[in-house]
Amino acid sequence: MKKGINIELAKRVKDLPPYLFASIDRMKQDAVSKGVDLIDLSVGDPDIPTLEHIVRRMKIAVDNPRNHRYPSYEGMLPFRQAVADWYKRRFDVGLDPEKEVLSLIGSKEGIGHIPLAFINPGDVVLVPSPGYPVYPVAAIFAGGEGYSMPLLKGNRFLPDLKAVPQDVLQRARLMFINYPNNPTSATAPVEFYEDAVEFALRYNIIVCHDAAYSEIYYDNKQPLSFLQIPGAKEVGIEFHSLSKTYNMTGWRIGFAVGNARVIAGLGKIKTNLDSGIFQAIQEAGIEALETGDRLLSEIRHTYQERRDALYHGLKALGLDIELPEATFYLWSSVPKGFDSSSFVAYMLDKAGVLATPGNGFGAAGEGYVRFAMTVSVKRIKEAVERLKKVI
Repeated sequence: MKKGINIELAKRVKDLPPYLFASIDRMKQDAVSKGVDLIDLSVGDPDIPTLEHIVRRMKIAVDNPRNHRYPSYEGMLPFRQAVADWYKRRFDVGLDPEKEVLSLIGSKEGIGHIPLAFINPGDVVLVPSPGYPVYPVAAIFAGGEGYSMPLLKGNRFLPDLKAVPQDVLQRARLMFINYPNNPTSATAPVEFYEDAVEFALRYNIIVCHDAAYSEIYYDNKQPLSFLQIPGAKEVGIEFHSLSKTYNMTGWRIGFAVGNARVIAGLGKIKTNLDSGIFQAIQEAGIEALETGDRLLSEIRHTYQERRDALYHGLKALGLDIELPEATFYLWSSVPKGFDSSSFVAYMLDKAGVLATPGNGFGAAGEGYVRFAMTVSVKRIKEAVERLKKVI
């Protein structure tokens, strides 16, 4: 008698590349198990606690029995109104909270689901490389194909839209862009967004702009919203998250805004595949979105101190690196004699410092590593001192 059935993964799962941050977690666990005093500059998970007033609002909301029932799929109207109000204050972009705002269980959920609403087998999703690994994976899950648009230093880490072949454009239905950019830390000028709108109109492509890092910026250089560009709302949507702005990564709350038909398509996928956000978290999200800029400026100041310490420290070691205007990442070329993975392994083995290999974000990320500024200035300086002895 057989001991069990033959269990075989679906082809779409077999075809997946290893998830980058799962392998990073294994490296981290192996180092810690060996007693290494690890300085983890790999995953972009803020170490700064969620702001106190947000936590207080959550505690009150949890006690309310009204919040213990199923939440709405699209999100509480007061939360969606708070999103619309925030967009108006921050970007001077008007949004209809009922039709142009959708709550998400973190922006990753929306990014992963959006191709399911619009991609058929054989369709193409244009994705940046290097880029967030979920973009091409979402295309695969929808039965589509990801086409990589290289982000190169010579082009300020912006995709060259004119370089996409015509045969690809004929099948392209959706495009992901992401600025401020993870992992390169690049920001996009208004001219790029204008080109993206014109490109989308010409080829009938839905634009999905991932703006998760728009509020982590330096020297008062506020990044733009894609939706500030004339015509942008006619061609696409923008994903946002409370994770980075308000140090709420574990809370899993974000939103998508923009074109009402695209929002409705994503909402239909949500209705069938998952549920809404716990209402107590949405109430805390309202509190977060109403936070004054003074507290957010303090967070940015903390990251700017870290950025300066890490940037100047790594530059002094001879690494080719540019000073970022936004995000809490540094994108560095690897020294001669290394590729992305071997340099990460070398730093971990010799210095107990963990970064993320650039090739994990796509083929165009080879030759780079990403450092996350999610530890204190003291630990950053210690990491630099350790690396100084081995580089």
